[in-house]
Amino acid sequence: MPHRPPLSLPRPSAATVLAVSAVLAMATGCSNLPPADTRPSQPPSAHTPAGAPPWAALLPPPVLLLGEQHDAPDHQRLQREAVAALGARGALAAVVLEMAEAGHGTQGLPRDADEAAVRAALAWNDAAWPWQRYGPVVMEAVRAGVPVLGGNLPRAGMRDAMHDPSWDARVPPDVLRRQIAAMDAGHCGLLPASQWPAMARIQIARDASLARTAADARRPGQAVLLIAGAEHVRRDLGIPLHWDGSVRSRVAIARAQSTTEPLPESAVDTILPTPALPPTDHCAPLRR
Repeated sequence: MPHRPPLSLPRPSAATVLAVSAVLAMATGCSNLPPADTRPSQPPSAHTPAGAPPWAALLPPPVLLLGEQHDAPDHQRLQREAVAALGARGALAAVVLEMAEAGHGTQGLPRDADEAAVRAALAWNDAAWPWQRYGPVVMEAVRAGVPVLGGNLPRAGMRDAMHDPSWDARVPPDVLRRQIAAMDAGHCGLLPASQWPAMARIQIARDASLARTAADARRPGQAVLLIAGAEHVRRDLGIPLHWDGSVRSRVAIARAQSTTEPLPESAVDTILPTPALPPTDHCAPLRR
């Protein structure tokens, strides 16, 4: 494997520091939900409530879901800061990633394992998930002695899910309809309508795999941090739908301040604002 320089990230921005404070505040049971039924298109500023009790005196939620936009560097920076803060307090049971397949993990690796060993343990797919982007998050956990677990559905499972209509009944009918409709937008209008249901089944099966991995990783008095795309972590659409009442969780979604799509209040506990991103046409490469 070719030599790669050590991974590093610039100092966190003020917005990222505020966002991490919100993650920690949420882990202590504090909430900054606005009273409206639907959140505004521009997210409210994250903050740590004044007079919050000492972190060490409280137990974190069993599962903390942190949603991201994959091409937003501040979101990965936020994740790294959250791992560092929770890991330093001994409050982190595991980090579960959408970016690696279920069945792969860093359990058993020493804290000083090199990046090559960590990548091999996770069977990391750099073409799909650039290591330069996510490596700092992973290595922060490894250095803290926290296992990093792949949670995504393996490729063979995706093929099976496409042809298994039983997945249609794993979510409420309205969620299934929204997932099917989202396949058109998510594939830039280039996916034939006949393939939408099969692709929606994959999405549902991926959420179920991530939910199962996180539930299995729970430890008393510690939190499992699950990192995935924003759509996966939504309460009204994704991973939380696949848990029964025994799994307590909190959902935080990082959103660039340039994002204008409204997010229903039922989807999330806390919005973590990060700096605006330059306009990008994500469909252009597919059209070409």
